[in-house]
Amino acid sequence: MVTVALKAHQPTQADLPKVGFVVSKRVGNSVVRHQVARRLRHVLRPMLPALAGSSVVVLAKPSAAQASSAELSLAVTTAFKKLGIDVSEGQ
Repeated sequence: MVTVALKAHQPTQADLPKVGFVVSKRVGNSVVRHQVARRLRHVLRPMLPALAGSSVVVLAKPSAAQASSAELSLAVTTAFKKLGIDVSEGQ
């Protein structure tokens, strides 16, 4: 559903992570693409503290258009776990 690329860098004075979303036309028309991007933004918001000092790119695959927010959250969490990062919402 999603692919995550991460680049750790030296923390800036604000320590805020940079997050970008790539939702191509393969995912659907503009309405669907924006819905997917908004849902991904909502899913990543509670994970931001665990990503301080990093640059993240989230690539939505076509299956993300039919996925629920819970499925997207699981896919993003799984992708980060593969990178060795714990992004539990309870942090």
